[in-house]
Amino acid sequence: MLLLAAAAPLFAAEPQPGYVQAVEFSYYLYPRTLWERELVWLKNIGVQTVEFGIPWNFHEIGAGEFDFTGRTSPRRDLMAFIRLLRRLELRAWVRPLQPIPGFINNGLPTPPADAVRERAWLKQLEQVIAPQTASHGGPIAWVEIPAGFHLGSPGAGFDAPAPPAPVTTLSASHPEALARSREAIARARGSLLWTGVEDALYPAGWAANPTTLLSKGAVGLSGDEHATTNALRRDAALLRSWARVFADLHPAAMPKPAAGKLPEGVTAAELVSPAASAVSIANSGAKAFHDDLRVFEPLSKRVLAIPALWVGPGESLWLPIGLSLGPEGLCRDCTNFAPAEHIVYATAELLSIEFENGILAMEFAAPEPAEVVLQLARKPVGPFLAAGRPREFDWDTQNLRARLKIPAGRPPDSHVRIGIAIEAPETSAFFNDAKRLVIGRKNTVSTMYSSEDVAKRSRLRLPEGFTAMPTVKSPNEIDYEVSVPADALHGDYANLALEADGLRLGRARLQLFRPASIRLMQGMQLHFGPDTELTPEPPTVPVEPKGGANLEFSIRNNSPGIQTYHVEASGAGMEFLPHETDISIGAMDERRVEFRVFVKDGATDAVKESDTGLRDFHLRVTTDADLDLPMRALLLPRGRTVAWTADLDGDGYPEWILESPKARAIFSAQDGGRWMEFTWKDTNDNFLPEGGALAAPGPVEVHANGDTLSFQAKNWKRTVSLSGSVLTIEQTSPLPAGSLAPGKRGNTTLTIDHASPTRAVYTLN
Repeated sequence: MLLLAAAAPLFAAEPQPGYVQAVEFSYYLYPRTLWERELVWLKNIGVQTVEFGIPWNFHEIGAGEFDFTGRTSPRRDLMAFIRLLRRLELRAWVRPLQPIPGFINNGLPTPPADAVRERAWLKQLEQVIAPQTASHGGPIAWVEIPAGFHLGSPGAGFDAPAPPAPVTTLSASHPEALARSREAIARARGSLLWTGVEDALYPAGWAANPTTLLSKGAVGLSGDEHATTNALRRDAALLRSWARVFADLHPAAMPKPAAGKLPEGVTAAELVSPAASAVSIANSGAKAFHDDLRVFEPLSKRVLAIPALWVGPGESLWLPIGLSLGPEGLCRDCTNFAPAEHIVYATAELLSIEFENGILAMEFAAPEPAEVVLQLARKPVGPFLAAGRPREFDWDTQNLRARLKIPAGRPPDSHVRIGIAIEAPETSAFFNDAKRLVIGRKNTVSTMYSSEDVAKRSRLRLPEGFTAMPTVKSPNEIDYEVSVPADALHGDYANLALEADGLRLGRARLQLFRPASIRLMQGMQLHFGPDTELTPEPPTVPVEPKGGANLEFSIRNNSPGIQTYHVEASGAGMEFLPHETDISIGAMDERRVEFRVFVKDGATDAVKESDTGLRDFHLRVTTDADLDLPMRALLLPRGRTVAWTADLDGDGYPEWILESPKARAIFSAQDGGRWMEFTWKDTNDNFLPEGGALAAPGPVEVHANGDTLSFQAKNWKRTVSLSGSVLTIEQTSPLPAGSLAPGKRGNTTLTIDHASPTRAVYTLN
């Protein structure tokens, strides 16, 4: 009989880890449309906890009136953020009352709140947080409240403990991030909090310093990673398995090196427990450490020499010592090993162990070639595979030890996987060529078993919300039609497992993809400085009303088979040629489809000087799952400038835009009418710095009049006009000096003419 079972969610199955590693994710400093993408990325690299504060003054939109659902700004949707954490099975570490540096007034109300107002705020927070704590099955595992806060003590009223102390805070961009993080981890107690991981994009008017708009992190708004994520990636991969054994680890004194001391810049610490021990070694010197390392071997209680260890300059390694191969170590499913079987040592960083179908698989971070020595009860039957290639291994018959060579992994994370067949299993089950699952679709997953009897007794374990229908393909083969919920998250992973008689025989970790990924190739980008871009939602493209425009859409088929898509474009007052078309795209391939868009006769009359010129349209893509994508067209007559307004960065505060066929200038109604962007459209080059120009405290009133924007503050008025690629700014008071300098990018040049202290002309050519 075939049984289908859903895997239990993480919060119900996982105990609190012995060590907490968290990444700061300030939801209010990041576009709402990108939360899902970035949280999926954090989970996929091994991060299990995100930390965030809750800015009081940002959520209190009026006296006693609060927004936690995003009705006034998408970034205020704290409830949706917590639900997203729950869907991804990520833990939350919440700081609801701490000041938030860099945010206006540190995130606190102005004037300072009295006791009545504080109680109202706490009551609102409890209504949001209390139902979502781990004790109620939610993602909030820790709540940190300032000690001595007069309305409560740490954790009081929120039904969640404070995070483990001490807390080490470390910037992901620190040049010695790996060594410093390993120093903290080697204490085996407390918490490590990473900051500066994601770019921080302040909502308009909410940065404490008005000139601040974008604070660069280790990961850009477009998802591009910098080299500074390497330390976080390494630690996340390590702690994914090791964190749960930290509660049993305690420091041990290491034996002195043969030379009396380690070389200058090289430090080492050893942590031991009955089932899992490790040595953390870091090299902050200028030369590589290449020598034997003397350690305390906890099982024999003798000195063990780890031979020919290589630790390069700036490198840190977490080396397993006397690590049990049983479930009390890192491998929860390794029930086939005797208590005495263990990893004697490894000269690379052990990340995980798995055992199924008689094969022991280990994943390492190996910056250099290394080795691992196993103490076993019998000689492995082989073969031995390292990085997917068959290799020889050494077997010590007298001591029952296997020595396995570990090839160097590929940068940047140096991951490498090795596997050796320990025994020929009596029963086995495999997933055949399973790589991905498509969201909202029925996916065929093929499985194979060592016998018909095993196939009949097997069951497929699925994540919650997934379903599967089995089809017996042959006596020892079963195909499952696995349905992935429509609300599953693109890029996330699903763990599937085959079991029989209570034993796990095979597993697959399959990535989830939406049926198709679609881009509007001509869609505008919002720029922050020369390098950082953000795609506004919905995507927006300029269209010349009379002559029309070509719109090109890239469609990527994320399915493992050829798909034919029916594509249809439509919008009120707009005509598309063709109106609809079909396109066939190969498995995991990408093709482009093009439409010509015109404004229907009479619709151009709507493009008046007082009109934004924006028109909504939809791209519908149909196969066995439907996609309906909202988009915008900016009606931009030839030779004219259009003033329009839209919330381009998703912070709830609309920007104001002057756009001509040649150039685009973007302004904020906050921060003194900040000039955010000046872009030459042919090359997509922005000539303003990341913080823009002309920023000052406070909001201004903005009015559009044809090709002109007027900004009115308390003591001054500014008029901005755009003609072609010439932007003129006039102000009733002197313009700030040095706010923007001439420059050249590629073949495009910015020139500046300060005709007077109150007038400046900026020209792109």
